[in-house]
Amino acid sequence: MKNITVIGAGTMGNGIAHTFAQKDFNVNLVDISADALERAIATISNNLERMVKKEKITEDDKNNTLSNITTYTDIKEGVKGVDLVVEAATENIDLKLKIFKQLDEVCDISTLLATNTSSISITKIAAVTNRPTQVIGMHFMNPVPVMKLVEVIRGYATSDKVTDRIMEMSKTLGKSPVEVNDYPGFVANRILMPMINESIETLFQGIAGVEEIDTVMMLGMAHPMGPLHLADFIGLDVCLSILEVMHEGFGNPKYAPNPLLVNMVTAGKLGVKSGEGFYNYSEGHRNKKVSAQFVM
Repeated sequence: MKNITVIGAGTMGNGIAHTFAQKDFNVNLVDISADALERAIATISNNLERMVKKEKITEDDKNNTLSNITTYTDIKEGVKGVDLVVEAATENIDLKLKIFKQLDEVCDISTLLATNTSSISITKIAAVTNRPTQVIGMHFMNPVPVMKLVEVIRGYATSDKVTDRIMEMSKTLGKSPVEVNDYPGFVANRILMPMINESIETLFQGIAGVEEIDTVMMLGMAHPMGPLHLADFIGLDVCLSILEVMHEGFGNPKYAPNPLLVNMVTAGKLGVKSGEGFYNYSEGHRNKKVSAQFVM
């Protein structure tokens, strides 16, 4: 499998495209927005340039990677003749189901369909296609070019052959794939999101401040990044969406999003992407000045 299409040119999509292209796959990057595609290529180019400056790759490597990526705004054109499609659109179930219905209609019958969803049921996504045995989850971690883990999630009908092919492909990308079964949150987010939610609850109850909570987890638990800083990095809207999926899927109140998280997302305080979350990023980097008072 050498011909890949990535759907969605946002943070995850451009990272996935970068990773495949750097390993000499032919990558079609598809987004309905030409501006988003232009920003994605600029981001990939900038990230590659940093790698050149650190002498991790050569200038020729950078140019070859960029030459392996072709952009499209038409999904039908962008999936012609490809072996695998990796969907990396917004974490919204209705949008993903719509995309997979369309992919099933326009892709070759042999094309494998993967989703980078971080929590939504692979089985549910596969059910809107006529090829459920060929639908699988490939949950990359952000930033994709750096992080080694790929959660490979089998839907109820995903075949052994398809799972094996995706596991092997992930290894060719220099990743460490881990096969998991299809339940809300899979493994990574089933463990991570309750921790982030409990950190927000700790802040909400006034037990400690933002920096104090993060410091305890970094220095006491050897986490490279505090949970509130990590939530800002992931995107508070994404954290909320994942918790809602798990809360609905398991029906367990322990997954219910904290009211503070709900309010912050409603107010547009989404973390790094909006310039403000638990920390202030208005100067282009994390500012120690916390953006608001959070105590209940």
